[in-house]
Amino acid sequence: MASITAFRVGHCTHPSCMVLKGSGLASRCFPSRAYLIETRAGVYLWDTGYAEHFRAATSKGVYRMYAWVTPIFFDENESLHGQLRAHGISPGDIHTLLLSHFHADHIAGLRDFPGARLMASKTGWDAVRGLSGVAAVRQAFVPELLPPDIADRLDFVESVPETALPAALLPFTHGRDVSGTGEIYIVDLPGHAIGHLGAFVLQDGGWTLLASDAAWVPESFQQLRGPSELSFLIQHKRAPYYATLNRLHQLHQSGNAQIRITHEDTNDYLPVAGRP
Repeated sequence: MASITAFRVGHCTHPSCMVLKGSGLASRCFPSRAYLIETRAGVYLWDTGYAEHFRAATSKGVYRMYAWVTPIFFDENESLHGQLRAHGISPGDIHTLLLSHFHADHIAGLRDFPGARLMASKTGWDAVRGLSGVAAVRQAFVPELLPPDIADRLDFVESVPETALPAALLPFTHGRDVSGTGEIYIVDLPGHAIGHLGAFVLQDGGWTLLASDAAWVPESFQQLRGPSELSFLIQHKRAPYYATLNRLHQLHQSGNAQIRITHEDTNDYLPVAGRP
């Protein structure tokens, strides 16, 4: 069965009420996580978190608006490629880098994995591939973060046929076995971004759903409490967002899978050098 290791790769801060209605104005920390998934088919990464490339790309032009609206905290000790090396994994060991979506805090480290196969949603890619300037910032997308050869390395999850998921994972019924071993099934989690994806991973202890940004805090899917309505200025669509949140709530209530979201503020991650 697969194993998952979570890495904290920088963080940002926001008023709590922006991500959870009624939770007040206090600033809340939102770590950005990447996940190492080790399977019988090879070693996969789920997203990259932040990277030094993000700081460089958002230091000029209209992209400075991104860094101004979303204060980012990152230092080189938190680089994903560095943490992976400390974990015994080199960039060349990565079989496939799976992208949940193309927001900058999920793709900022792509250039640190020059040999890796990339896989994402085609609809998500088509929605951002031609964007620049203000139009890109409105989609939380920074084109400079993309490696120059992305078109040659990018495959699409839609090329993998959908198959039935175990009944225990209801209300999720179908997924795409991208590992070919039944250890990683990609599912659609619409609402947050066009082509937003999640991944069911089968471990010895059962199923884990890597739900990316389908919720920003666990209270959302646990209590069915959405974010501020202002958040839908940058999120894709309200109706599918809440439909996805309802599905996460049902899965949570069933107890048949653990749900992990990218920005949950927990201590359950691999510590980086220089941190307790």
